[in-house]
Amino acid sequence: MADLLLRRAAVLDETGAFEGPLDVAVRGGTIEAVGRDLAADGLREVDCEGLFLMPGVIDCHAHVGIGSLDMPRLLDQPITRWALEAAVNARLTLEGGVTLVRDAGGADAGIRDAIADGVAVGPRLQVSIVLICQTGGHGDGFLRGPGLELASQYILPEYPGRPPFVVDGVDMMRKVVRQCLRAGADWIKVAATGGVLSPHDDPLGAEFTRDELAAAVFEAGRKGKGVLAHAFGGEGVDLAIETGIRSIEHGIFLTEEQAARMAERGTWLVPTLAVMEDVFALARDGKLPPDLAQKALTLEAVQGKAVAIAREAGVRIALGTDAFMRPAHGRNLREIALMTRAGLTPQESLRAATAGGAELCGVADRLGRIAPGLAFDAILLDEDPSDATLFERDGVVTGVFRAGEAGRRAPAARGLTAVSPPPPSRRFDSAMNAAWISSSAAA
Repeated sequence: MADLLLRRAAVLDETGAFEGPLDVAVRGGTIEAVGRDLAADGLREVDCEGLFLMPGVIDCHAHVGIGSLDMPRLLDQPITRWALEAAVNARLTLEGGVTLVRDAGGADAGIRDAIADGVAVGPRLQVSIVLICQTGGHGDGFLRGPGLELASQYILPEYPGRPPFVVDGVDMMRKVVRQCLRAGADWIKVAATGGVLSPHDDPLGAEFTRDELAAAVFEAGRKGKGVLAHAFGGEGVDLAIETGIRSIEHGIFLTEEQAARMAERGTWLVPTLAVMEDVFALARDGKLPPDLAQKALTLEAVQGKAVAIAREAGVRIALGTDAFMRPAHGRNLREIALMTRAGLTPQESLRAATAGGAELCGVADRLGRIAPGLAFDAILLDEDPSDATLFERDGVVTGVFRAGEAGRRAPAARGLTAVSPPPPSRRFDSAMNAAWISSSAAA
């Protein structure tokens, strides 16, 4: 289904507004032309009148390799089960409208490459594999009783070839970053501060020295890779900005002074509002240990304020959800509504979710816009996404394409039974079904 002519859709433009109705011609998975009354020229036509077409959403902080915090179950789970569950999370994410994920720890190069090769269905992936942290820092799940070294909650399982992640000192940072790159990492992720769901650290406490962070940036840069930093606020954010880290993840306690320096240095903010909403809900429902619940709920008063501060300072913002629980995979687009509620205009939120993410991930020449020469990674919606509250609801995405292939129907398009077919009630589904039937008959 890579050769298509989508007729009369409202198309997201580079300002974040919708223009149209327009036709979009796709050949070989690449956008050939965008305009009015385009000639079919052998392309399969799909009626999209009344539908809204936008680039596929880019989630710059998610964890398709993580689906649970149930440590006893995770400890008893074979690595094969972990990999298969990661594939399910990836498929749900694609079906939810995300066509590229910058995976911030969990998925490895094997999962990334399996999806790229068509072994599994999912979004394009860029992977960091592990979260590099200090001994006793955010991400270190050391079990004091048996004296076991493992990731926090065992959300990063042990397997042959997984690089180490606990680092102390500049020399060890150099080696671990090199090991991550050797394992196929596209990004290096560091914990510059403590976090919420780890019992022995402070979200405002810095967890690496300037020299350690600078070593990570230097080693990654030698291979043309960037660094993202888990950082809530305080000195850890200051050091991340100073050392040239590409993006601050979370940034809950971001100050106006820090935002001004981020804008000056070109440092991005990925606010990850959705995950905090989920953590607050877990805390209120008594599903977190009391100490962690108390720590989480102290952050509720400042939720989203960093977005308004960053916007005022001119900081570039990209969408990221930090999705790590199974129910969150596939619900990534609610982050658009949350960013809008936090202070972005709907147009700014849509740009952060598409062109902004493509720029941060280094793929703006190939993804993030509906324009000739770019890959046709796109989603269709029945309702106008200019009203960002649309994304507060589940199931609003009508169709998903990755490189021109209909993501939710890729198996069916090959004449196989779809693993998870979407509801057949929408007009778009009917049009696409007709095209597939015609294609099958011709074959």
